[in-house]
Amino acid sequence: MFINNKELKKYIPIANMIAKTFGQNCEVVIHDLSVPQNSVIYAINNHVTGRKVGQSFDHLIKQVLLSKNFDGDYAANYKIVTESGKEIKSSTSLIKNSKGEIIGALCINYDLEPMKNIKEFLDDFMNIEQEKIEKDIEPFDNVIQIVDDLIDRIVSNSNVDNLKRKDKISLIKFMDEKGIFLIKGAIEKVANKLKISKVTVYSYLDEIRKD
Repeated sequence: MFINNKELKKYIPIANMIAKTFGQNCEVVIHDLSVPQNSVIYAINNHVTGRKVGQSFDHLIKQVLLSKNFDGDYAANYKIVTESGKEIKSSTSLIKNSKGEIIGALCINYDLEPMKNIKEFLDDFMNIEQEKIEKDIEPFDNVIQIVDDLIDRIVSNSNVDNLKRKDKISLIKFMDEKGIFLIKGAIEKVANKLKISKVTVYSYLDEIRKD
C-alpha cells in the first residue's frame, strides 16, 4: 500500500486502533479529498460495507456536510444502508493539515445487524437521526469552500478544452451522484469550470436522471 499524503498516513494507526477496539463489525476508512474520484486510500474491516481502496466517497456531502448535526468538523451517528440492506451506524470527521486546510476524512462504519436482538444495548447505542435533504441548501461558509475545492479537483483532473460531450456528462453524473448539486450555486460553478452554460448543465442533468 502506497499513500502519497504523509499527513493522512499518520491516521492509519488511529484507524487500526478504532477497528481493533470495537471489533470486526467496525469498519474504518480514510479518504484523501485531493482525489475525489478515488478518495479511499485505506480501509480496515471493509467487509462491513465493502469499501475498497481507489473508490470514491459516498455520503460526505449528503449526510455529513449538509447535516444539521455537522459541527466542529464532524458528524456522528447517522445511518446508511448498504446495497445488501444492512443498516450501518456511521460517523465522519474531517482531517485538516497544518495550515488548517481540509485534506481528508476519517469515517467509522459500524454494522448494527448482529446487535438487533440485544434490546437493552440498542436503546442506548442506536441513536440515529435522519434528516430530509433539500435542494439549494444555504450551507455554512466552510462547507461551501469544501465543495468548491471538490469541484475544482474533480474538473482539474481533465483537460476541459478537449473534453467531449460524453466526458462532460460523465463528470456531471459523478458530481450529481455525490450530492454536489444540492449546494446552492453549484450549477453555476460547474458550468464555469466546464466552460458551458447553466442551461447545458441542466440539460445534461435531465438526461442523466432520466436514464
